[in-house]
Amino acid sequence: MDGLEKRLARIFREDRKTVIVPMDHGVTLGPVEGLQDMHRTISNLLQARVDAFVVHKGIAKAVNTGDAGLIVHVSASTKHSPDPNRKVRVCSVLEALRLGADAASVHINVGAPSEAEMLTKLGDVADECHEYGLPLLAMMYPRGPTIQNENEKSIVAHVARLGAELGADIVKTNYTGDSESFREVVASCPVPLIIAGGPKMNTDRDVLQMVYDAIRAGCAGLSIGRNVFQHKDPQRMARALTAIVHENATVDEAFSLVGGGK
Repeated sequence: MDGLEKRLARIFREDRKTVIVPMDHGVTLGPVEGLQDMHRTISNLLQARVDAFVVHKGIAKAVNTGDAGLIVHVSASTKHSPDPNRKVRVCSVLEALRLGADAASVHINVGAPSEAEMLTKLGDVADECHEYGLPLLAMMYPRGPTIQNENEKSIVAHVARLGAELGADIVKTNYTGDSESFREVVASCPVPLIIAGGPKMNTDRDVLQMVYDAIRAGCAGLSIGRNVFQHKDPQRMARALTAIVHENATVDEAFSLVGGGK
């Protein structure tokens, strides 16, 4: 087992699935609800046995992710930018390794005016990661003036395949809304595909149903942030998600673990 495989094994369990909680939102949005005290939030979520966290380099220096995988995010923008979809590089692969990263992650908005620049960055980061045996998670989103529907099957399949084609070891993208169409997306992506959570959903059951349906479609797991760390009980929500992903729990079974809210 080489270095890349060893690091992937810290993110994916033996069932080859993963529950990742991205917590890089402090750069984009500021210290929003759930991210004011990163030590407390991460410690709480570790009790639910999440598999990995995504954070920026400054947080990676300050917190202990315990037995969970550490994924260092290397791209950023803020909501105050005149072009918030333009993600720029803010961390090197070597710096991520110095921080003890098990993977790096990069965010690409396909369809944005700065798409070409971001794709160049994706190719460069992939090359550097593989030189040092560090897995790369590519967050591939259809976003920009040319995109009519960010969840449409053909565009989601395109951005997922794009991430894999340019060297990502894991691809994160939007869920298409139903198992049948997402199964086609998964089948066309040659690396493990995980779903994003998107904006905070109205109900817990909505989140759990989405994850359940995605796993049934062959998805390798999830990377869900706000619907976990902004939940009234993040630990319970994370525990419910791990039950679906790793224990084949039904939506009703997982819902009972959340506490049967709404």
